Amino acid sequence: MELKNILESVLFSAQEPLSVKDLRELLKKATEHSPEAGDFKKTSFEEVVAALDALTKEHEAAARSYRLICVAERWQFVTQPEFAPWVKALVGERARPSRLSAPALETLAIIAYRQPITRAEIEQVRGVAVDGVLQTLVERGLVEQVGIAEVIGRPKTFGTTSAFLEYFGLKNLDDLPAADELRRIPINKPDSLLTVDPGLATAPPEQLVATPVEAVVGSEAAVSEEKK
Repeated sequence: MELKNILESVLFSAQEPLSVKDLRELLKKATEHSPEAGDFKKTSFEEVVAALDALTKEHEAAARSYRLICVAERWQFVTQPEFAPWVKALVGERARPSRLSAPALETLAIIAYRQPITRAEIEQVRGVAVDGVLQTLVERGLVEQVGIAEVIGRPKTFGTTSAFLEYFGLKNLDDLPAADELRRIPINKPDSLLTVDPGLATAPPEQLVATPVEAVVGSEAAVSEEKK
């Protein structure tokens, strides 16, 4: 029995897309149901990927009504687009979310290519405030907070989600179209926090030589400006 045929049967029966990690866990779990499945218990990540790639090529060559695709690092069988009318007649048409506005798409593109990125940095690139647009992208599940920038004010950083990859039908971020100009736009970043433990610092290097009062006032002003 070949690995690719096992994976084909699993994905054909699955109710939702599965990642390579999911598939490897299933290969291990199968030994609970049959000793014969033990031959595939230690299948490596690379072996699963190679089998999936081979399976994808086979289905493409066979020109069947369905195909194997990978979106957001998860694999699934889908019908070919030209058969949509008949499939919709069978299962109905799923309501699609409203289209993103031009400002939302521009903001999303900046985040996708420059992540992790803060709100202030996004506004540097766009030249306008993005509070409302950013909130919309977060509510749609396309963008999420991914961390905290180790700079004055410790602003949130944002990045795209797996829902973003699904929305645009991308396997991963490496599938994004080339956008060298967007990647080259300079962004002025605030000074980094100066400390062995980043969580303890609150002032940039130049303020460390000021008087205690001056240092505190300078830090509070920087934090206030960042929150505007």
